[in-house]
Amino acid sequence: MRELDALDEDYAALGRQLERRGIAIDAIKARVAGFSVAVPSWGSGRGGTRFAKFPIAGEPTNIHEKLEDCAVVNQLCRVTPRVSPHFPWDRVSDYKALREEAASLGLAFDAVNSNTFQDQPGQAQSYATGSLASTVAETRAQAVEHNIECIEIGRQLGSTDLTVWVGDGTNFPGQQDLGRSLDRYLDAASEIYAALPDGWRMLLEHKMYEPAFYSSVISDWGSSILAAQELGPKAQCLVDLGHHAPNTNIEQIVARLHRFGKLGGFHFNDSKYGDDDLDSGSINPHQLFLIFNELVEAEAHPRAGFNPSYMIDQSHNVTDPIESMLSSAEAIVGSFARALLVDRGALHGAQGENDTMMAFQALRRAYNVDVAPILAKVRVEAGGAIDVLAAYRASQWRTRKAQERKTVGLGAGIV
Repeated sequence: MRELDALDEDYAALGRQLERRGIAIDAIKARVAGFSVAVPSWGSGRGGTRFAKFPIAGEPTNIHEKLEDCAVVNQLCRVTPRVSPHFPWDRVSDYKALREEAASLGLAFDAVNSNTFQDQPGQAQSYATGSLASTVAETRAQAVEHNIECIEIGRQLGSTDLTVWVGDGTNFPGQQDLGRSLDRYLDAASEIYAALPDGWRMLLEHKMYEPAFYSSVISDWGSSILAAQELGPKAQCLVDLGHHAPNTNIEQIVARLHRFGKLGGFHFNDSKYGDDDLDSGSINPHQLFLIFNELVEAEAHPRAGFNPSYMIDQSHNVTDPIESMLSSAEAIVGSFARALLVDRGALHGAQGENDTMMAFQALRRAYNVDVAPILAKVRVEAGGAIDVLAAYRASQWRTRKAQERKTVGLGAGIV
């Protein structure tokens, strides 16, 4: 009761502060209550690095246990009602039953993700030469077949998006013809595109480097948007915050993709040096806010088909994955809330008058607001926790699951 009283007091104080700016706090709360972000099935476990994986007690060992952990995240924070599965990691024999199982936990399924960057047991062709862009026709056909299988699985799960990321590229100059490799990718991707059901999207994910270090076939947003335009209106671009060169202006990429109607969605994480897959907002929370500023601007001036998909995509190397996803969800929705507080009239006016400082201050005033009372109020009214981390630790979920679940073995790399 004391916690609720304190929250009501903080919320009322923030409401009075915002009212002086002409902002109704309840209207902001309603917008925040309508926001959601998906969590990845693989994010419920310890990801590790390229060098090692250090399991945590009670880590999930299958999709059923992953759903249990994802449900805990949503029960506490109330903004993560969907799970994005990855195949073949999450393959089961009965997808209708899996969908019902998720629903019983208060969850639905988000975009399905294909995997053509790892060889699987019993696989006929190796992806050592690439997948959709491989020089081996049989390998390309295998990658296409797997993606179409993912579409069928997604259809049974209630998904409407297929995310396609390939690790195709080269490690040496001259290893492949850079133009022909893109042609092979587009030819194979067009077969997947043709299999999309009505109402589905194909989200193309780019990455500057890794696992290929000299060149990547879909290496940046330019390659991604060109491929999406070539494939057709159902193809859009997915932006992973870690898949860019250091100091890249990601918020400008967001604005550009929206301008051409190709902004499909986001994989939220953070980075210090490269594709670090760190917790969202842990390194550069201001960049996350600026990205949401562009998203709120885009929402106010939507293009045809504007419906970005939001998902957390992180590798939890040293933390409890549930705690990291709870912390990241709060950072993401907090950035959205701050972006809603931007005085658009003042911002646009200053921009029109070339008043650089006042334009910047319009953003800075919103960024400096502590929106925690709004987020907590939304959670409580939806049945969540005021303090998500304290509630999770008090539940002793990890300790109990450590007693129930099989131990995860040592690993030699990510997932």
